[in-house]
Amino acid sequence: MQITTIIVGPFAVNCYLLVCPQTKEAVIIDPGDDAERLVNTLHEQRIQTIRALITHAHLDHIGGLSDLASEFAVDISLHPADHSLYQRLPDQGFRFGRHFQKPPTVTHLLHEGDWVSLGKTALRVIHTPGHTPGGICFLAEKDKILFTGDTLFAGSIGRTDLEGGNESTLLHSIHSKLLSLPDDMVVYPGHGPETTIGGERRSNPFLQSA
Repeated sequence: MQITTIIVGPFAVNCYLLVCPQTKEAVIIDPGDDAERLVNTLHEQRIQTIRALITHAHLDHIGGLSDLASEFAVDISLHPADHSLYQRLPDQGFRFGRHFQKPPTVTHLLHEGDWVSLGKTALRVIHTPGHTPGGICFLAEKDKILFTGDTLFAGSIGRTDLEGGNESTLLHSIHSKLLSLPDDMVVYPGHGPETTIGGERRSNPFLQSA
C-alpha cells in the first residue's frame, strides 16, 4: 500500500491517498479542501475511481468532496451518526465565512467492525465517538497503520467543545479501542505529525491517569 499525505486547507488537514500498486485501487481519507491539488494527484497516478473514507464530518475534512466528485466516480463512506452533520456542510461553512454547496450523496454507511478492501489490504472500521458522535478510525492491521482523524494526535486529542463533542466519551474511545493496539502501531492523525500508539500511551498528557 502506497500512502501519500496531502496537507489541505486553512486548517492544515492531513488528507491521505492510499493506493494499491498492483490493482491501482485507491482510497482517499478526508479530502477536506484544495480539490484541484487532489484531482491533479489522482490524474498523475492514473486513478479513475476512488473511495472516499470520512473520519468525521467537520467541514475541514469533507469540504473538497463536491469538486472531487465532479471529476471522478467517488464512493463516499462515513458513520451514520455523523450523517446529519455531513448534510449541514453549507451551515458549517457559513460560520467560518466560507461557501460550500450541499455535499454529494453518501454511498455507504460504515459501522464498528466493517471492513474496507484496498487491493490486498483491508482497513477495519473502529468507531471512536467523542470528537463527533460518528468519529471513526481506520486500521490496516497487517501494515500496523492506524488513521485516527481528529480522535488522537501526537501529544494531544481531538477537541470536544464543538457540536456533538464529549471529552469523557472521547477518552473512553481512545483508552478502550486504540491504546489496546500494539506499541509499534503507526498513527496517521488528521492534523500534525505521525506518531505511534506506544509513544502516545507513554507521553500524551491527555491520556495519563490522574
